[in-house]
Amino acid sequence: MSEVHAETVPFVRGTMLPPTPPPARQSGVVLWLRENLFSGPLNILLTLAGLAVVWSIVSHLWPWFANSVWNASSIGECRQIIAERDGPGATGACFAIIRERWNQFIFGFYPAEHYWRPTAAFALLLFAVAPILFSESRRLRWTVLALTAVLGFAACVALGTPMRPLLVIGAAFVALTALIEYVPGRALIFSLLYPFLAVWLLWGGPIWNPLAVLAGFALALIIWRTLGRFGAGLIGLALGVGFAVWWWTALGPRVAADLQALLPMALAPVESRSFGGFLLALTIGVSGIVMSLPLGIILALARQSNLPVVKMLAVMFIEFIRGVPLITLLFVASILLNYFLPPGTSFDIILRVIIMVTLFASAYMAEVIRGGLAALPRGQYEGADSLGLTYWQAQRLIILPQALKISIPGIVGTFIGVFKDTTLVTFVGLFDPLKQMADTIRATFAWKGAYWEPYVFTGTIFFILCFAMSRYAMYLERRLKTDHR
Repeated sequence: MSEVHAETVPFVRGTMLPPTPPPARQSGVVLWLRENLFSGPLNILLTLAGLAVVWSIVSHLWPWFANSVWNASSIGECRQIIAERDGPGATGACFAIIRERWNQFIFGFYPAEHYWRPTAAFALLLFAVAPILFSESRRLRWTVLALTAVLGFAACVALGTPMRPLLVIGAAFVALTALIEYVPGRALIFSLLYPFLAVWLLWGGPIWNPLAVLAGFALALIIWRTLGRFGAGLIGLALGVGFAVWWWTALGPRVAADLQALLPMALAPVESRSFGGFLLALTIGVSGIVMSLPLGIILALARQSNLPVVKMLAVMFIEFIRGVPLITLLFVASILLNYFLPPGTSFDIILRVIIMVTLFASAYMAEVIRGGLAALPRGQYEGADSLGLTYWQAQRLIILPQALKISIPGIVGTFIGVFKDTTLVTFVGLFDPLKQMADTIRATFAWKGAYWEPYVFTGTIFFILCFAMSRYAMYLERRLKTDHR
């Protein structure tokens, strides 16, 4: 060690520095503003210009919202209240139309005494998807289930649900919550059965009709699995599909009618023309979203297939659907399809629209998923081959989980597009919440002239639902982001 004292070394300070002010904050709001909004002359100019535009819009629209009226029986009464309260030249929104006609915006022309049925159906939808969408986060799952159970039951009570269905709904909420929490594997069975239950709740009729349809799927699955054990999987699949079609068209309706005569269990039937508003949008949107994902996966795999015929058919279908506007397909479903059906055939208009929306969305979904498949390195496929996995085992265990994770933003974007495209059904005579239902309400003398208020209300609901899907997609991306850890 050196014997030179530190004080004799010329570059070592021997006195303390005076105290100085603390440095600027390196985190929080100040740092974010400095880095994102005021980082340079151009950025400062753009920020000020943007604030000026926002201020101009808000200052122009704020009086219209601030002077709004929520309690009136007609547009004339709204204008009278605004003139008496804010002056003769004042303008304001007449949101009383939403307060008076909220039921038509939500349920369309669905019978008022049966409002509890679609309410229960969409509450049960969240219970059906909870084991799939919220399986990892117990806190989020409990939050969703608790809010769904409490708000769904309260809504059923407020809508005047009869006592017996109300007790059944409450018991179902409690039982499903316990099932999802303690036996999550069995809860997936309810997820598979939910579509048939939802159809029965929404359209009514004997409960044996959806059960007969379910029996057709079960019989087809049994035939396919049984013959598959003997190495005849393709033959079993063909026979299963053929038997299911025969069951649905010939034997199933007779069996359902006999069971209804023996054990009558039915809800009051509701025709499809009574559907409207957000009930119609959610019915078509949720059905199209749920069915387009598996169909899009099959089309994406078919397009990458080594079998020329399979690949050619998939390419033709995808390119044709993507090259045709959705409104054209809806017109085909509404008008032209009847020319190809046998005389006297009754094909529900909502079912036709759901089929066309599903086919349209599946073509775009296929391309999104194909992008995820193409993004995987070749080593993933080679690794699956080296393990001796079959094609379907490799897809199920290795390829598709990674491809779907990569494709989450595109998949959710397609879902949001499908949900917003449900407003196009107005061109085929269905009462969508954006135009047809608003025009119907404004056709009455009391609300003639209320133009912007229905659009503001409908746009707000669409934004909330689409924003919720977007936020869940961001949560799912964070949860599945396992790379570079």
